Amino acid sequence: MFELDVRSRRPIYEQLVDKIKESIISQILKPDEKLPSVRMLSKELTINPNTIQKAYSELERQGYIYSIPGKGNFVAPIDLMPNQQKLKEIKLQLTHLLAEAIYLGLTKKELNEWFDEAKRKTEGGQIDDQSSTSQ
Repeated sequence: MFELDVRSRRPIYEQLVDKIKESIISQILKPDEKLPSVRMLSKELTINPNTIQKAYSELERQGYIYSIPGKGNFVAPIDLMPNQQKLKEIKLQLTHLLAEAIYLGLTKKELNEWFDEAKRKTEGGQIDDQSSTSQ
């Protein structure tokens, strides 16, 4: 289901959070779809169940999933996500990244291409990673 890099310096739970968010954003996981149980995912990925629970808790805190006691964890419908606050956080991060990218030579045309690429990804289209990294 998810490939995690156990040799990475990034904590496993953060990698898992990112993979699940990516699956939700790219609509691989649909609203109200049930996520694998902590026990099942722990067994599948051969990592500690507490790590899975920590990732699920973080995703719930961020509004990407919700839990129903005794039933499991589910993908949150988009209208349940705290969009305005999350968009403010993303804007701040994006502003810093864009400033660095502009300093490194990013053009408005390239930025528009990156935007179109990301939009296609959220609509279920495939992205050629080579085209975005070769400059």
